[in-house]
Amino acid sequence: MVFFTRCCLLIGVFAFGGGSVEHLHAAPPEPVVRVLVAYHSLTGHTHKMAKAVAEGARSIPGTIVNLQPVNAISAEQLFASDALIVGSPVYWGNMAGEVKAFFDKWQFQFGVFPEFKMRNKIGAAFATGGQRAGGKELTMITMLAAMLGNQMIVVSGGGAFGASATTEGDSPGLDEQELARARALGVRVAEVTWLMKQRHMVSKDSHTTK
Repeated sequence: MVFFTRCCLLIGVFAFGGGSVEHLHAAPPEPVVRVLVAYHSLTGHTHKMAKAVAEGARSIPGTIVNLQPVNAISAEQLFASDALIVGSPVYWGNMAGEVKAFFDKWQFQFGVFPEFKMRNKIGAAFATGGQRAGGKELTMITMLAAMLGNQMIVVSGGGAFGASATTEGDSPGLDEQELARARALGVRVAEVTWLMKQRHMVSKDSHTTK
């Protein structure tokens, strides 16, 4: 009787749902890594660099990249990411006010504390500045400091503290070397995020089999 009932159910699936055995025994979805590239740009230089960062991250198979201005990012987009790369122009030796406001929203609008909702996510930074020594490293350090305060795991790439570009004087706009550093940052963030995700998956599997 049980066998007859199961056969009837299978016949019903094929007749009315267009189903198949593959649908009944579907494999689990392939793992993906989600990288959020957030930036502020008035002149377009930081946006151009952000696109290069996104291109680098996207070159790692299985990596999904979301490229957004900081003022367009929602709490859902932020918390759904496995990694966050933030870019800012240098304003008076520091990050732009719009980028600082983005970090402030984490608590005052998004409610990251006290659960530390960004904990163990990968973080990185990049910056553009008019002068060669106008505060690009300081700008990246302050952005990384905000991530460290949220117990994120920060990495560098394309430079000691992240990727940077000089956009005035002897170096108008972004040259190919600067864009290559931006792509290198995206690649490294995606690679490190994959390593962390794979480690988490192995740890989860080991706990399941015990």
